[in-house]
This record gives sequence, C-alpha cells and structure tokens, in this order.
Amino acid sequence: MKRLRDPNWILILLFLGILAAVPIAQTIIELRDPEGVVALDLFSERPTAENLRAFEHKLEAANWAGRVSRPWLQFANFAWLQEGGEKVVVGSRGWYFFKPGLKYMLARPETFAPPNATNDPVTAIIDFRDQLAARGIRLMVMPVPNKDSIYPDRLTSRAGSLRGVLAPQTRNVLQRLQAAHIEVIDLFKEFAQARQKSAAAETPLYLEQDTHWSPEGVDLAAKSVARRLIELDWIQPGQSDYRLRPAPVQRIGDLLRMLQAPMIDRRVVPEKVPAVQVVEGAEAKLYADKAAAEIMILGDSFMRIYQTDRPNSAGFIAHLAKELKQPMMSIVNDGGGSTLVREEFCARPYFLDHKKVVIWEFVERDIGLGVKGWRHTRLPPVQSKRGQESK
Repeated sequence: MKRLRDPNWILILLFLGILAAVPIAQTIIELRDPEGVVALDLFSERPTAENLRAFEHKLEAANWAGRVSRPWLQFANFAWLQEGGEKVVVGSRGWYFFKPGLKYMLARPETFAPPNATNDPVTAIIDFRDQLAARGIRLMVMPVPNKDSIYPDRLTSRAGSLRGVLAPQTRNVLQRLQAAHIEVIDLFKEFAQARQKSAAAETPLYLEQDTHWSPEGVDLAAKSVARRLIELDWIQPGQSDYRLRPAPVQRIGDLLRMLQAPMIDRRVVPEKVPAVQVVEGAEAKLYADKAAAEIMILGDSFMRIYQTDRPNSAGFIAHLAKELKQPMMSIVNDGGGSTLVREEFCARPYFLDHKKVVIWEFVERDIGLGVKGWRHTRLPPVQSKRGQESK
C-alpha cells in the first residue's frame, strides 16, 4: 500500500491507463462498425509486402485517436514551431515554399541519375522539337522557375541579398538546350532582372501562400514570350479585340492546403490576388481558346491558375492571346508538364491543324521530379478533315 501511495507509481499507472485506453476504445468503436475490427484483417490476407502496406494504411485511416489529435498537433507545429510537415517549408515574412522543390534546388549534381530515355529532359525536348519541325511547326520551351529559385531571400533571412538562385541541374539543362539550338524563354533571367529593377517598390512575381506565380509574374512571362515570338518572326500579331478587366480574388494558397489542417486555413488570412481578366469585343466576353489557333500551349498548373479557376480567363494563356491579339489553343495537365501533357497532345493529332508554334511550359522542379519522368512521345500522322493522312 505504501508503494501505491508513491507519486511515481501513480504517474506510471496513469500512463499505462492512457496507453491501454486508446486500443480498448478503438476496439469498441470498430466492434460497432459493420466492417468489424480492422486489426483482424492482418490474418485475412497473405503477409506479402503489398498486403502489409495496404493493411498499414487501413489501420492508420481507421485510427480515431489519430484523426482527433492530428489537426491539433499540425496546428501546434505550424503556429509554435513554424513546421510545415512533409511538403511545406515556412519562410520569412509570411511566405511558404514547396519542400520537394527546395530539395531539388539544393540537391548535389551527383545525386541525380545518369540521363537515359526516361529521365533526360533534353533528349525528350530535342526529339519533340524534331517531330514538330518535320510538320513545319516550331517549338518554344518555357521552364518556369521554382518559387525558391526567384525568392531565396523570402525563404531565409540569410539569403537577404540574393535575388535569384540557379540550381546546378537546371543550369546544366539550360546550357544543353542552348547547345541544341532549342528556343528557350529564360524566365530565370527575366524574373531576376525584374526584381533588381523594382527593388525599392517590388510587386511579387509569386504568391506568398502558393507555389504559383502572381498576376505580375503572369504578365511578365506573357510579354516575354510575345516579344520573342515577334522578334523571331514566328508569329505576326492578329486582329482580335482583347482588353483587360480587373478581377481581384482572395484565395488560400495550395501550400497551406497541403497541410490538410482546417484549423490552419481558418487562422490564416486569404491572400489578396489582383488578377486581371482578358475580355473580347464590345460585349466583353471572357477569353476562350480556339481550336484553329496558330499557337498551341502545353503546360501544367502554371497554365491553369487564374485561367480555368478563379477568376477565369486571367492566366498566362489569355494574357499571351492579348499580347499577340489572337487566340490560343491549350492542353493543361496539373503536375504533368514533363510527359503527361505531351501524351495527351499526341493522342489528339487534329490539334496540329493550322499550328505554327507549340509553346511547352513546365515547372523547374519537374526536371528532376516530373511525373513519368521525360519519356519520348510519338506524334502520329496528321489526319486532315477529309480523312487523308499527311506527315
């Protein structure tokens, strides 16, 4: 009895009681569920690696204690420790960054796998360029810098004097593309110069809470592409009557949504985004793609933001159309800028009709992290409207 009155024993018993309470409560909850006790599923399948992983995920999803405590722990880590979990890095002055993109930027060149047919962006781009050239179509490539490549000073105060950083792998790819005479829009240079010019009263080129560029970044990229297309005499300005219309929106950025913690969403003030729509004619109709356009745009979520989500017709595609005074045609695949968007394009040969230029956009981190790598895709013979084949 004397031992039981010892405070240490009381704490031990309390701790053991808490440990026992969680599995007991979990079992009681699952007994009332039609699917029964999840732990017993361990004995219903062969103990293969695949089945064990599936069982682990199911066990984790069914854990009520985890569901209840996880949002609170995430909120505590975010609010007190400035920890963003597996995908988010909390920067300075309210800026957030995508952790996989940062890891790509900081990786040593020797950590990347040797180039081969499925992971080398340069050979895939050259092959695609040559296939288009055989059809009389020119290719322009536009790698969009990672946010941290342009704003290292918002990532950490230790980089306060930097206005841009070029990752070793990115530099290697850009140099090889230049050597292969691929036409590249160098937004790394354009964005860095814009930051230097506007240092006193800078308008950010990227969103604070999001992986994507701001309307200012969209405008600068569209102007850079339009200027280069005209310099090369690849495209002549059209006659479409496009105008601009302010369409500001407020949004919680994708980086905060990656935390999957509603408590954080409620705590953070949505970012004010001064988006600008492109409208056409006296009726001010929102910009829309045209299948018969001379320019095809292939890209990822950087082409989607503001364009097909709020406020609509305010993204890069619409702004390039306004700069060139002619409509575009586009295929956009979120996260699929390296290979998926080309596969979709190759599956629709009729999109080649009337095309003079293909602009291919992909985000910088896809150089090392692209979905499906950098596979070579084959353009099929073009089918004319009369059903005749041509190359």
